[in-house]
Amino acid sequence: MTSVLEGMARGAPPWRHLLIRQGRCEAAPGALRLIVEEASAQGLAYSDAQIDDYQAGPGPRFIRRPPLRLRVRARFSRPKGGLRGTAGFGFWNYPIAWPLRLPRAIWFFYASPPNDMPLALGVPGWGWKAAVIDATRPTALALLPLAPALAPLFNLSSLYRGLYPPVQRAFGVAEASVRVPMEQWHEYVIEWGPRTSRFLVDGRVVLSDAPSPRGPLCFVTWVDNQYLIATPQGRVRWGVLDVPGAQWLELAGVWLEAR
Repeated sequence: MTSVLEGMARGAPPWRHLLIRQGRCEAAPGALRLIVEEASAQGLAYSDAQIDDYQAGPGPRFIRRPPLRLRVRARFSRPKGGLRGTAGFGFWNYPIAWPLRLPRAIWFFYASPPNDMPLALGVPGWGWKAAVIDATRPTALALLPLAPALAPLFNLSSLYRGLYPPVQRAFGVAEASVRVPMEQWHEYVIEWGPRTSRFLVDGRVVLSDAPSPRGPLCFVTWVDNQYLIATPQGRVRWGVLDVPGAQWLELAGVWLEAR
């Protein structure tokens, strides 16, 4: 199976480069780097270096469906906590594109402080994670009108521990912290199945039997300078961070295999 990295680097179809403000993409020896350098938080100046296969023209927007296996060999310029903003790779439904959508995603996702998105009970709201979510499930849609009433209850720890697990299942959420040094090379695998999925790092399973988000989705890999606080207790805030110097995500290979 041949890596699609060369096509991604050239922006050949179906690949698309999305480079905003201080974001750029450049070739490294045998690899590809997505870089954000000297980004500023002033004026909410969002910077992003991203490659995806979202189809912006006529026709279907999303081309990836399960069963599908993604293998990525990657490293980051900075360790967990040192990289500022968010970064990662996997599949999502581009919820920020028009028309706006509730999120569906299956990916390796990084978020630095002050990001705080504790979607899975017992997993920190920031860090390097394997994660899935499908907020478009009928069970999730049925619960959304109850969110204003549930948020105050979740501020009581005993009620939160008892009431949140059914909410988490309704939204198809599963997460696990990835406990490897981000700044070193690792092989990351997502096995996206029709019903359940699993994640591996260097051949070791880090999350299994995760509920699969429905397809179709698009592939995405990125590094940016944003943060989002969105907690079950009702705290919501968005912003951007200063990035002194350069930070990057380096890819040495990306393989996609229909199963």
